[in-house]
Order: sequence, then structure tokens, then C-alpha cells
Amino acid sequence: MPTTKEAASEFLAKKRIAVTGVSRKPQGHGANVVFRRLRERGYDVFAVNPNTDEVEGGTCYPSLASIPGGVEAVVIATRPEHAEGTMRECAELGVVWAWMHGPVFGDGSVSPAAARYGRSHGITVIDGGCPLMFGPTADAGHRLMCFVFGRNGRVPKQV
Repeated sequence: MPTTKEAASEFLAKKRIAVTGVSRKPQGHGANVVFRRLRERGYDVFAVNPNTDEVEGGTCYPSLASIPGGVEAVVIATRPEHAEGTMRECAELGVVWAWMHGPVFGDGSVSPAAARYGRSHGITVIDGGCPLMFGPTADAGHRLMCFVFGRNGRVPKQV
């Protein structure tokens, strides 16, 4: 079982990443923050939200399957009850890296059922924390959150 830090490094080595739950009203939405940071750091990042066709000044896709050329990894930043459906879509499309955002504050996007489903279908699932806490996407504030919330169990130690 890899550590979260090891899995995060492998996840962030992927260059085509989808972020689900990106909102057309970006204020206060973690998905939008992740989407922007990945884009700023040179990732080929795709917003996914079935309720809009544009976010953050770019194209938004209704599903993972609608992204031209597919993706290598997915950040799930929706409500937990939507995570299993996204995980099933990952399995159908052969996406083997999924990160369920949170639950550092509130419930986040983590669904134990989605994590079980993903792992049983060969997907490496990071079930908590935030991609912005690690590696080339991290900033000082997210690193501090990783340290603090890692010590109290809000960021998993292993995946």
C-alpha cells in the first residue's frame, strides 16, 4: 500500500487531469481552486460539470467520456453522493487514478463506497486531502494544512 505522498507524486505526474464539480460560480469552490492551480502549473486540465458548458473562461464538459482524447487522472470534487458514479465512469474509461477531494473541512467529496468500488476495479484512489497539498501544485498554505490535518487523520497516510 503506497503512502499518500507517494500516490500524490504519481498522480501529479499525469498531465491530462479532469476536475469534476467545477462551478460556474467559482467563489468558495474547492474544485475551481484545484482547476485553476493545475492550469497555472501547466497541466492539460478539463472542467467537468453537466450543468454548464463554460467555466473559468474555458470549455466545461458534461462527463469524463465527453473529453476529447480522454484523461489520465480525475479529481473528484463533487458531493460524496456523486463520487461513486464518477468512479464507475473512471472504471469504464480505463482511468486508473482518482482523487476524492477533502474532507479537510466539512464532508468533502470522499465516499467510502466509491473508494471501495474504485479499488476493486484497479483504480488507485486517494480518498482525502487535496492535490494542492503536494508536489508541484503545493503552496505554503496547503503544505501547512497537509501537515496539520495529516497529524489529526484528516489526510490519509496511505491509499
